[in-house]
Amino acid sequence: MEPSPVPRIFCAARRHARWRRALARQAEGRAGDFLFDTLSEEIADRLGFIRHEAQSGLLIGDPTGLTARVLSQRIADLSLAGPDRIDEEAILPSRYDLVASMALLDTVNDVPGALLHIRNALNRGGLAIIGMTGAGSLPVLREALLAAEPDRTAARMHPMIDIRAAAALMQRAGFKRQVADHFPLKVRYGSLDRLIADLRDQGLANVLASAPPPLGKAALERVREAFMARADGDGKVTETFELIVLTGWG
Repeated sequence: MEPSPVPRIFCAARRHARWRRALARQAEGRAGDFLFDTLSEEIADRLGFIRHEAQSGLLIGDPTGLTARVLSQRIADLSLAGPDRIDEEAILPSRYDLVASMALLDTVNDVPGALLHIRNALNRGGLAIIGMTGAGSLPVLREALLAAEPDRTAARMHPMIDIRAAAALMQRAGFKRQVADHFPLKVRYGSLDRLIADLRDQGLANVLASAPPPLGKAALERVREAFMARADGDGKVTETFELIVLTGWG
């Protein structure tokens, strides 16, 4: 019996387009980078604790360059790759002592296949570190979008992987001594538009295969109002990014 085809939830072309847009926005020098700043600190902490000596490494993702800065201080031969290297059809070349993937795995159609490619790219005893946003992220934005379109809700935010599923996927891909951690990152916003800008700055916008119709002016204003209805006494809305960091050995 042939295996069932992988559902096409995400569009690789849209993922590449948002990557290019994020690179351009980061090059302007004023783009948000807090998510990758946090993930790069997590990587530095893990490498310091594990004391993993890597001569060669591959970083997939992170348009801000912050993770590359951390890894280049520890790895002499570091290769950088964009989102094309995490597509489900892509085979990672060569073998590395460390492979890091930042904020891309959650928008791949075949996550088990992508994890298998990462594991196969590792040298024996090599280390993989994978960071991504997980289930529970952006709850205020989700509620605001639902409130703006109560009669015909469009899929404007993609489904996300929870921590249990992420740990199971690492095990399924054959990683050894896999560890799955998650923690919330709280960010305060004075407007919906600032949140949307941060998502675009960091390559976190919608890449669903079935692109939803654009919001009209009236619907967009309803989203803004529903979002700001959650503001505190200082006029700020606290939004949550649930971050998942997966670690596994080859």
